[in-house]
Amino acid sequence: MRLLRLDGREFPGTAITIGMKRAIVIVLDGCGAGAAPDADAFGDHDHPSTVKHVWEAVGGFQAPTLSALGFLAACGIESEIGLAGFGSRYGRLREISMGKDSVTGHWEMMGIHTDEAFPTYPHGFPADLMEAFEREIGIKTLGNKPASGTAIISELGPEHLRTGFPIVYTSADSVFQVACHEEVVPIERLYEMCLVARKLCQKPNHVQRVIARPFIGSEQNGFKRTERRKDFPYPAPPNLVDQIGDVYGVGVVPELFGGRGFREVKRTQSNVEHAVALKQAMASDARFIFANFEDTDMLFGHRNDPQGFAKCLEDFDGTLRGVLEALTEDDLLILTADHGNDPTDASTDHSREFVPVVVVGRSLRSENLGDTEGMMAVGATVAQQLGLNWKIGTSLIG
Repeated sequence: MRLLRLDGREFPGTAITIGMKRAIVIVLDGCGAGAAPDADAFGDHDHPSTVKHVWEAVGGFQAPTLSALGFLAACGIESEIGLAGFGSRYGRLREISMGKDSVTGHWEMMGIHTDEAFPTYPHGFPADLMEAFEREIGIKTLGNKPASGTAIISELGPEHLRTGFPIVYTSADSVFQVACHEEVVPIERLYEMCLVARKLCQKPNHVQRVIARPFIGSEQNGFKRTERRKDFPYPAPPNLVDQIGDVYGVGVVPELFGGRGFREVKRTQSNVEHAVALKQAMASDARFIFANFEDTDMLFGHRNDPQGFAKCLEDFDGTLRGVLEALTEDDLLILTADHGNDPTDASTDHSREFVPVVVVGRSLRSENLGDTEGMMAVGATVAQQLGLNWKIGTSLIG
């Protein structure tokens, strides 16, 4: 077996106590590994397979570390497995929760089985909900329909500039999104509006996430969303994060759990920023680091851009090499995804897929795990690594 050797890369020393076990989970957002058996029930009739279809669409891409660890093999791409100094256990996880999005995916990893789908609004939100929202924020709204975020600010941005009315829209996911120009509506005011929406969006309109979508620009030069997005999720049920506590979250992860169980850190908004935050996390004393790298999904999956998706994976591969160099003998790294988002199909929405999973350690025995039922296997593996009494899911390290 040919082994890929890592090139030397700078990575900060860790503050973790030698001999204290640590778990790091990195979620590559939207990187599905093939259609789930129930994909048709979620509207995915064209056999999505996100990473494999990206590979095929661009004629292959250069991600040697992802390949050597088995991440690409888990996605159905022929690979030579083996990385000097590391063992890797790789395979796929099948989501059992009723969803195909970041909230249900991350929640299930931490032991939450969402057995009832959150509501979606293919025809816009009910009139009584919108009337209550407008009454509480004291202003009319625009939109109230499913739309692509970039398309709706292009369509309604000029009217928003003239009136100051916030743009409300949804998607195939269970989301209530509010878009405002940062020079028209101050960012804190936008967040206040979203908190109002979160208060109002209770059963039966208990949308999974209310999302602030600030943007800038002009009708003449075009509009562009900024990186001050903020998510306001439906409260998470009790889960593994609660039991661990003081979790170091990177990217959107703390927001998906309402911040509960996470230490206070700066919210990062792009893969470049997440990479810096992950270095800081690994130099901290955190026992559990939970990171999401969302550019594959947000910038390329939703925009049907396989070339950009492939380049994003290549860039992440460099980040991953640095993470591996920083792993101690007592560390365990889990690399996975939360759902699919195939940029080669007709839809711009998430896809119901298996997700790849790779468990990496310096003293781990390598193995092809095949398919595992339930993404809660991630949490079970974290719990075993940290020596916790946790009964939900099947650990991937035996």
